[in-house]
Amino acid sequence: MVDNTSGGTGHKGFSRRKFITGTGSLLGAAALAGRTAPAQAAALPAAAPIASGEHVPVLVIGTGYGGSVAALRLAQAGVDVHMIEMGMAWDTPGSDGKIFCSTLNPDQRSYWLRTKTKQPLNYFLGFPIDRDIPRYTGILDAEEFSGITVYQGRGVGGGSLVNGGMAVTPKRENFSFVLPSVNPDEMYDTYYPRANAGLGVGLIDSAWFESASAYQYSRVGRKHAGRSGFPWGFVPNVYDWNYMKQEQAGTATKSALAGEILYGNNYGKKSLQKTYIAQAKATGRVTISPLHRVTSVAPASGGGYTVSIDQLNTNGDVTTVKTVLADRVFFAAGSVGTSKLLVKLKATGVLPLLNDEIGKGWGDNGNVMCGRANWLWDPTGSLQSTIPCSGIDNWTAGGAFAEVAPLPVGIETFASFYLSITKNPNRAQFSWNAATGKVDLNWQTAWKQPGIDMAKTIFDKINAKEGTIYRTDLFGVYKIWGDHLTYHPLGGAVLNKATDNYGRLAGYPGLYVIDGSLIPGNTSVNPFVTITALAERNIEKIIATDL
Repeated sequence: MVDNTSGGTGHKGFSRRKFITGTGSLLGAAALAGRTAPAQAAALPAAAPIASGEHVPVLVIGTGYGGSVAALRLAQAGVDVHMIEMGMAWDTPGSDGKIFCSTLNPDQRSYWLRTKTKQPLNYFLGFPIDRDIPRYTGILDAEEFSGITVYQGRGVGGGSLVNGGMAVTPKRENFSFVLPSVNPDEMYDTYYPRANAGLGVGLIDSAWFESASAYQYSRVGRKHAGRSGFPWGFVPNVYDWNYMKQEQAGTATKSALAGEILYGNNYGKKSLQKTYIAQAKATGRVTISPLHRVTSVAPASGGGYTVSIDQLNTNGDVTTVKTVLADRVFFAAGSVGTSKLLVKLKATGVLPLLNDEIGKGWGDNGNVMCGRANWLWDPTGSLQSTIPCSGIDNWTAGGAFAEVAPLPVGIETFASFYLSITKNPNRAQFSWNAATGKVDLNWQTAWKQPGIDMAKTIFDKINAKEGTIYRTDLFGVYKIWGDHLTYHPLGGAVLNKATDNYGRLAGYPGLYVIDGSLIPGNTSVNPFVTITALAERNIEKIIATDL
C-alpha cells in the first residue's frame, strides 16, 4: 500500500511534498487570476414564452437528452411539442463577447443562483479557491443534499452544456447490470447507433493525438496505465475534432484549448443545442420556454393534465405564475428534477396513484475523483484540452473505469487527474419532507467508500509502479478523494419499477418519464449516450402505440 500522506524523497533527493506545495500554489494563483472583459455584446431577441391558459398536445419538462429526443421524434411524427426549461436559453453573449465563461474565470454565468462558486476541484494546499459571484441563473447547479453535491446543467440543452462530451456506449457484457429489463440486442443493433449518430459522436484522430501538445496529459496517462498492466483506450466524444485541430493550429478561436468546459463551451462542442434541439426546432413544431419551472402536474377534469409553471427572472424570482393544459406530459427534468417533482406530487396527493417505487433506486454512477503527483521528468503539459479522449478500464477486475481528465490551468502541473466511474452498489431514496416543504435525499458520504476502494484498484497500483503519490491538496487539507459529489445522477423513477418498461407512469395514462431517472444508479461509463439511446427506444414505442 502506498503512503498517501508522507512526503517521501523523490529523484535526486527532490522532496515530493515540496513539489506538490509549489505546484499547488501556482495552480491556486492561476485559478484565482481575473481578467478584464470587453464591452457588452448586443442581446438577441427572445421568442415568446408559453402563455397562461394555453393548450398543448405535448408538454416536455426539461431540455436535456431525454427531453430533446422525445421532442424531435414527436415533432417528426407530426405532433406539436412545447418544452419547458428552468434555465436560460444561452444564446446571448455576455460582457466578454462570449456566451459562456471559462473554467478559470467563473463569473455570474457560472452557477445557478449562488453568491459564491462551488467548484468541484475547489482547494489547493487546503486553501479554498471559490470566489464571490453575483446571484444569477447561471449554467451549473451545485445542488446540495445530505452527504453529496449533485452537479447539473441549467439551460436549454441541460447536462450537454456542462459535461466533457465523453460519449461512451457501455460494453455489451455490462448491459444487463445497467438496464436489466431492456433487450440488449435492440439497444446495440438499433438505438445505440441511432443515439451516437444523433449526438454527432466521433473519435479523436489517433495519429494527430500522438503529437498533439494538448493531449500530452493523456499520453502520460496511457504510459502509466500500460506499465501497470491496465487496458487504456480512446473514448468517443461529441467535440468537433476538426475544430480541435484548428484550435491547436491557431486557425480557429480557442475553446477547449482556452479552458472552456465546466461552464459551457463556446465553439467546438456539439451540445444538444447543435444536434437534437436544432433539428427539433427546424421542424417548426417545437417551441421552448426558458426560465420556466414546472411546479405541479395534475389530472384535468376534462382529460389531460393541468400544469402549473413559474416564470423566473435572472435573479431567480418568480415573476408570473401560469397554468396550461397538456394532453400528454413527459418528465425530462433529469434524475434529480424528475424525481423531486414526482415524489412531491405523490406525497402531497396531486398524483396519489403513483406507485411506491417513485423516488427509489438513485445512485451517483460511482463517481470519485483523485489526482496523482508525477515526477519532474513526467510532465503532463502546460496546454491541456478540456475535452478528455481516453480512459483506463479495470471494470471487470476491480469495478472501476477512469477518465484521464485534464487540469487545464495553463501551467505545467506534473500531475495526473482522474474521474472514476465505479460499480458502487449503494442506492439512495428521495422523500418528501412535509416540515420543510422540500424533497430530501438520504445519501451518506460513507457510501462513497466502495467506489473509492474500486478506484484504488487502479491508482494504488500505478502509484506503486511509478513511485508516485496521491495529490492531497485538491479537495481539502490532506484529502485524497473527491468523494463529495457526482456529475452523473441516475435513478429515482426506475424503468420497469416506477414506470412500465417504456417509461409510462403507473396509474396515469399520458404521463411519461424519459430521462436519466429511469436508469437504476449506474451505467458503468458516462451515462448520456445510454440516456439518449433509451429515450430513442422508448419514444419509438410510445409513438407507435400511444399516439
